[in-house]
Amino acid sequence: MPKGIRCAPPGNEGAKSITSLGYGFILVWRDSSDDMRKVQRREKNRIAAQKSRLRQTQKADTLHLESEDLERQNAALRREIKQLTEEMKHFTSMLSSHEPLCSILTSPPPPPEVLYATHSFHQPHIGSPRFQH
Repeated sequence: MPKGIRCAPPGNEGAKSITSLGYGFILVWRDSSDDMRKVQRREKNRIAAQKSRLRQTQKADTLHLESEDLERQNAALRREIKQLTEEMKHFTSMLSSHEPLCSILTSPPPPPEVLYATHSFHQPHIGSPRFQH
């Protein structure tokens, strides 16, 4: 008989499997509960594999969303760096043009009471493009 043929005797719940082992055949009686356990095990394995694939897909989706969010943050930070660099250039230019005219830099230091006087430090002749509207 060919390898792996299964047959069930009449009136018996079991099935027999004929397996070739080299020189002859061996008849093995198999209970239907063995087959049920095998089917249940396969079903359980199928469900576990399906859940694993779903978790893997969800993880990939989460990583993709996180990556997109980080790309947006990176772009925003690069824009901010560019803006701050331009602002620094503006202030450096203003300082360079102000230094030759500044009386504070060419005169002796003021007495301490002048340094710590209560007044506004706002100097209207110096402005930031960031705050000019």
